[in-house]
Amino acid sequence: MPTDRTTTFRCHLDLPAGFRRGDLLAFHRRDPQQQAEQVDDTSLRKGLMWDGLPACLTLQIAAHAAEATLEIDGEPATDGTAALTAMVRRMLGLTQPVEQFEQCYRDHPQLGALIRHHPGLRVPLSATPFEALAWAITGQQISVGAAISVRRRFIQTAGIAHRSGLFCHPDPHRVAALDEDRLRQAGLSRGKAQTLLALSQCVIDGQLPLDDWLGAPPVDDIRARLLQVRGIGPWTVSYGLLRGYGWLDGSLHGDVAVRRNLQRLLGRDDKPDAAETERWLAGFSPWRALVAAHLWAMQAADGY
Repeated sequence: MPTDRTTTFRCHLDLPAGFRRGDLLAFHRRDPQQQAEQVDDTSLRKGLMWDGLPACLTLQIAAHAAEATLEIDGEPATDGTAALTAMVRRMLGLTQPVEQFEQCYRDHPQLGALIRHHPGLRVPLSATPFEALAWAITGQQISVGAAISVRRRFIQTAGIAHRSGLFCHPDPHRVAALDEDRLRQAGLSRGKAQTLLALSQCVIDGQLPLDDWLGAPPVDDIRARLLQVRGIGPWTVSYGLLRGYGWLDGSLHGDVAVRRNLQRLLGRDDKPDAAETERWLAGFSPWRALVAAHLWAMQAADGY
């Protein structure tokens, strides 16, 4: 139940010229029922956990600036203004040096056309690395539409609501408090339920201090530790590093949409297999995941 006390943090962020507000809003508009995120043409309201407390993040995004307000049900242990600013910068993709990428590849015979079609494209991030990984696990080997439905039921099963009425994506402690049967009732397979529970416990035990890595992610260490969790493979790691930390060099060669759109980009009659896609993406390191994002943008309405 919400407490009588509400704590509010705010921050202001200047945005670069031509900031692509629509990409961020489309990413958070994936669920049409909008029970955990509510999106209109210029703003996002999102339920999340903050220091173990239900919170609502409101982002108002104008042409040149973003205003963020975080309303927390209760009193967190510390002033969260700096942490809020850092989180919003990541969510907006402002930590990504996309100008350098575009300068490098604007004349490339294939990528050049994509860059001209989507100038300034940044990858919107989840609020936390744990949320990014939970979404990646949920979406393994199923369609985006099916994953959205399972995610909604997973969040509802956790049952954490902010006083505004928005459901909050659960943190590792709340997920660990669920059992496998309840997760399966939310639509997760047995394997995915077990993986989510194992991931949550690894975070709680300190084996995966996901939030502690936000400042300077030790990518190789994160990858190695995540791959030790049963049910997490290379695609989940690369996607989680992209959406959780903004790491732009994960190879998403196993992604069906990446392969399908690479086929379109190259004008091929056949779809490249994962191995061929991996070799093609390798030439764009350290930007492989950003290249994948440009390929996703060829069908942006699908909300990858």
